[in-house]
Amino acid sequence: MLLAPLTLLAVASVILGDFNVIHTTDTHGWLLGHQKLSFPEPDYSGDLGDFSSFVAHMKQIAIEKDVDLLLVDSGDLHDGTGLSDGFPPGGVDAHDSNKFMEMLPYDVMSIGNHELYIYADTLDMYNNFIPNLHGRYLSSNANITVFNEEGEPVSVPIGNRFTKFTTRKGRRVTSLGVLYDFTGNDVNTTVQFVEDMVKEQWFAEAIAEEPDLFVLVGHMPVSYDHWPTVFDAVRAVHPLAPILIFGGHTHIRDCQQYDGRSMALESGRYMETIGWIGADLDAAKGNANNISFTRRYMDQNRVTYEYHTGQSNFTFDTSEGRNITYGLQELAVAFDLAYMYGTSPQDYTINENPYPSNGSLLSLFIEDAVPVALAINNTRASIPNIMITNSGSQRFNIFAGPFTKNDQLTASPFTDSFLYIPNITFGVASQVLPALNQAGADERRKRSEWDTELWAKGYVDMRFRAWREEMDRRAGISRRESQNLTLGYVTQDGCPGAGDDTLHTPLPYYSVPDFIGSNNPNVTDDTPIDLVFVDFIETQLLGILNGLQSGKNYTSADVDLYSPILSNEALGLYAQAMWN
Repeated sequence: MLLAPLTLLAVASVILGDFNVIHTTDTHGWLLGHQKLSFPEPDYSGDLGDFSSFVAHMKQIAIEKDVDLLLVDSGDLHDGTGLSDGFPPGGVDAHDSNKFMEMLPYDVMSIGNHELYIYADTLDMYNNFIPNLHGRYLSSNANITVFNEEGEPVSVPIGNRFTKFTTRKGRRVTSLGVLYDFTGNDVNTTVQFVEDMVKEQWFAEAIAEEPDLFVLVGHMPVSYDHWPTVFDAVRAVHPLAPILIFGGHTHIRDCQQYDGRSMALESGRYMETIGWIGADLDAAKGNANNISFTRRYMDQNRVTYEYHTGQSNFTFDTSEGRNITYGLQELAVAFDLAYMYGTSPQDYTINENPYPSNGSLLSLFIEDAVPVALAINNTRASIPNIMITNSGSQRFNIFAGPFTKNDQLTASPFTDSFLYIPNITFGVASQVLPALNQAGADERRKRSEWDTELWAKGYVDMRFRAWREEMDRRAGISRRESQNLTLGYVTQDGCPGAGDDTLHTPLPYYSVPDFIGSNNPNVTDDTPIDLVFVDFIETQLLGILNGLQSGKNYTSADVDLYSPILSNEALGLYAQAMWN
């Protein structure tokens, strides 16, 4: 449902080729859309029911125009909002919300890294979700260990390694579903590196026969990753076959063309963006000419959908779309996602306001919320302390108005524990945060290695924030010249022509440090204090601490649990205490 009036300044209607694809990726449970009134949230206020109606209308238009239209998804259905994560004890992440994804007519879906962090989630997908895709859910390089009929453990593909099918117009399609080189998967799951996957016999057999086109769908960025490895392997066998690639994972809008007969698209995050590729395949059939492609990044809202389908607010909804919307709303009630912790007095953002500042979510979290929450029933609360966490612990902004269970799960989802080392003198402890953020050459090298490790385990914020920062840098004076536009994404990618479907002025962007800390206590340098930090950064912090003093070599044996309260509980406890 549209929550605020939108002015749609579209470049033009999507251009239908004779072959077209609608693309989603990294939906992360945002199936009821973005429901806050602060921009750019209304730009993304459509829900999965609205999207279902859009797809149905576009499918009908494709039939009337006598062209092909597919619907594909590149993974990460889990982890992001209360609809996926707010299940009661004994439940499984996204088990209930995924039932609504099943109602969409996806032609191909692929696995994401968030389907692999917890074995129970992977097993639930294997048993309850994937069978509904009838061989079209792909996990080319990801396996799960299950018991066979003899009760023996066997490693098998989570979905299919590949699929081949024929479109309504008779085009023969070969699809694979590739996951990037992910190392953070749970026990009893495996991920094969992409460069090894393309050497497998099954891969050679899958691509041996030339189809009318390849549709490669996978949870892997289309820039600076291993899609070219897959592309080159296919292109070596089929020099002229059309290749469409649909990537994901970095949460950005991106497009690349690896040659003139291919296009690779990545379509954002959190049900903010719906991707579109149109291709004129018939004109390039039987020759070596470049293929004519178009691509669009559509803001996910009813105004966009009605514009492109030629429907009005009264004719747009399909019965299936309405049923999905109502079902999701009932699930939100069942999970008690509207439970209010308090009322936020203003917007708090991660990057749209400087850190530190009164509008910074990072300042709110580490300077206000964490100290209040960790003092609850804590016998050490009276001892001066410094508290440190990583800025990536906060995943989404908080907006003015009701702060609910869903908002808490969305803004601060990570279940990090707070640890501490006692009796660190303030003079030493106060240097830890600056040293973490301003490490010397050796520590920078270690941090680079840590960033590489984090990337392999699924951390994408460094890519997403770099994209946002570059967008803000490019804006320059144009931001002042486009005050009549709403805030949103302004994309510059590697493909020709316009990509964004709706014109926006870019969001302001302020960089943030990797690590953030609470306000220093008013004590002297020789005062012993508690150094409190999240378990996620324990290894790095110990290394820094040992480099700042020589009196003791600190190890994990010196670290204790500071509080049973987890990081994802802090904002809710603070709101209950301070926003009521």
